[in-house]
Amino acid sequence: MKRVGVIGGGQLAWMMGSAATKLGVELIVQTPSMNDPAVSIAQDTVLAKIDDAHATEVLAQKSDVITFENEFVNLEALSLLENQGICFRPKLDALKPLLDKYHQRCYLQELGLPVPQFFALEHQENLLSKIDDLGFPLVLKSRRHGYDGQGTFIIHDLATLQEKIELDKNTNTAFLIEEFIPFERELAVIAARYVDGEIVIYPVVETQQEQQVCRRVIAPADITPEQAIASEAIARTLLDGLQVVGVFGIELFLTTDGQVLVNEIAPRTHNSGHFSLDACETSQFEQHLRAVCGLSLGNPALKCAGAVMVNLLGYETSHSDYQSQRQQLAAIPQAYVYWYGKTESRPGRKLGHITVLLNNHNQNQAEAIAQTIESIWYPS
Repeated sequence: MKRVGVIGGGQLAWMMGSAATKLGVELIVQTPSMNDPAVSIAQDTVLAKIDDAHATEVLAQKSDVITFENEFVNLEALSLLENQGICFRPKLDALKPLLDKYHQRCYLQELGLPVPQFFALEHQENLLSKIDDLGFPLVLKSRRHGYDGQGTFIIHDLATLQEKIELDKNTNTAFLIEEFIPFERELAVIAARYVDGEIVIYPVVETQQEQQVCRRVIAPADITPEQAIASEAIARTLLDGLQVVGVFGIELFLTTDGQVLVNEIAPRTHNSGHFSLDACETSQFEQHLRAVCGLSLGNPALKCAGAVMVNLLGYETSHSDYQSQRQQLAAIPQAYVYWYGKTESRPGRKLGHITVLLNNHNQNQAEAIAQTIESIWYPS
């Protein structure tokens, strides 16, 4: 039986549980709290922060291979373990260009992939001329540790930009500035790469964000075949360039003139792929375990006409389990409700998700189902 160590014990690791059982894989998680979702499905737990390399050494002793649910790790310390022969999948070299968003942008550019214009906010003497080139609004991003909209700000004027930079001086936050893309819609694609270089790609999806947090995913995206091909080509170029083993999530912009640009890369399973648990032949979580364990990759194709996934986000600070709303959601035809078992709700926190399978690929039907879900979940 293969033993897979997972750095991170959140819902992404928790959702590997059923796939691990199916494949005969044992999961051991490194996570800081016994209340974290994946503790309930793990065969063993190393209780420690995910950037604690000493704990990862303990994790390695219990595991055949180590993978990541969360990429905010201490790469320098983990490199010492990799040099001792500990197997990380993906390899640390595949993570190195991605963890700093400025380095990620530079790497994507080196690969010839289309990205928004950008620059690092390191020297303010050229700031005005660089901003003139981009114009307002523009996007200010923390270079590290941003996710679910954290550390990303839409800036509309110079005074606001200078105020924001000044406020964050004391935190030593490094920033990236990039052009604001007036996109038609946001897209995402999940792709997996095997040890021999084989790549499988899931259907391109549309993601709908509110306050820079994903609220809904519609699969497949209502885009042209050419736009789907361009999205898949981006995924292949990236995964081959990095020599990845495992699943990556790639967030994209579809511009108003029909071009596909790369927004951000997640070097792990991703929220935009949750629909695959119920709508695809092989879920992204099973696919990831297959890749890192050296098992043959599965079929990523849809087994239904389409699906809509809605994140169940916290809208208050409480300790409720929202049983009544969850029962109403479960009563929706062809609905699958996932509750992550988090002990505290707070605004914007991902508490669970629901996927509804569609009998036909209809954008209006998907939107209507999403609105029904949200009318049940969120107080009026």
